[in-house]
Formats: sequence, C-alpha cells, structure tokens
Amino acid sequence: MIDKRVADLAAAVAPIHDGAAVMIGGFGSAGIPYGLIDALVAHGAGGLTIISNNAGAGEEGISALLREGRVAKVICSYPRTPGSIWFERRYEAKEVDLEIVPQGTLAERIRAAGSGLGGFFTPTAYGTRLAEGKETRMIDGRGYVFEQPLPADFALIRAEAADRWGNLRFHATARNFNPVMAMAARHTIVEARQVLDGPMEPEAVVTPGIFVKSVARYAVRP
Repeated sequence: MIDKRVADLAAAVAPIHDGAAVMIGGFGSAGIPYGLIDALVAHGAGGLTIISNNAGAGEEGISALLREGRVAKVICSYPRTPGSIWFERRYEAKEVDLEIVPQGTLAERIRAAGSGLGGFFTPTAYGTRLAEGKETRMIDGRGYVFEQPLPADFALIRAEAADRWGNLRFHATARNFNPVMAMAARHTIVEARQVLDGPMEPEAVVTPGIFVKSVARYAVRP
C-alpha cells in the first residue's frame, strides 16, 4: 500500500543535493515550511537556487539558508522585505545572484511548469528592464512578454493536514504558493501539522497525492 510518510524532517530533505533548485512555499509568514528549511540547513546542501515569493526576513526560514551561505541564486518577487538583512548582505557582497519576477508572473510560470505548458505571453513587465532578452509580441495593439515555465528539482511545502497517500489540505492563506509549487517540482516534500492514518475526505483535498513524494509531521508552528 502506498505510504509516503517518512520518519522525520531530516529523512525528508536527505535527497536534496548541492546545486538543486528548491521551491519554498509561503507568503509573508503564512505557509512557510520552517521545519523543512531548518532541516535543510542542518543537512548541509549548498549552491542552491531558491524559488520563493521573497528572500526571507530576520534569522529564520530562507534567511537561515542565506546566513549559512547555502544559496547561490534567488528567484523571487520581493527580495527586500522588512528584515531581509541576510539577502541584502549576501547580494551586496556579490555572493548570491538574483532574478526578479513579478508576483503574478512568478505564480503563472510555476503553474505552467506544473501543467506541462511551454510558456505564456503576459503584458506585465513589457517595456521594462525585466523584459530585456525575452521574446515580445504585439497582440491586439498591446505589448506582451513571453515567459517560460519555471520548474524545480524540489519543493518544500507546508500543509495543515496530509494523509499517507500524500493528499494535502491547507489552512486559510497558507495555501498561497504551496499547491502550484507542489505541481511544478520533480520531488515535493511536505511538512504537515496533522498526518492522517486514514484517507482524507475527497472534498477536502486541495493537492492530490500524485504530486507529493514524502510527508513528515511538524506541528510546532501555527
């Protein structure tokens, strides 16, 4: 019988290798997989490309990876949120590269990767520096930029509940980027407040287990 539960967070992140592209769910402080990030810091993989909404704040989460020098590149929408001290230090020292992607475009690029699409045209960023080097096209008199899908090797996801098959549901706004990132990664790792022995009610499933590789329980944070 399928059982995607693993013993702990350390076992869950063990497959992450040096140089991997890692999506990290969350928006602000909602839905961030803090437990998995801490386990990744302890695991020691480096040279990572981090794909997320922002570049962390304070001393925890993505900031901890930056502080420990594990990040080679950040792809995000908001690198300089309040308290993003470690990203600023690493970037100013030229120790980390940055790719800025408008938030809606970021979400759609991730969704395109998860849906098997070859990309899309968007008017966002047309005529700006973010469009440099990209294909552009006029459609009905309006300028558009072609954006490519954005996949990843791994995704770190925070869920409210998971079952042994990897089906997930999320709490309120913690849903944010987590479902599309689960679809777009080749290997999705989940921390969940509740890990059920039995099947989740079908009506409650937001992310089907087919997109999930492993699940570990982590219930410390709300």
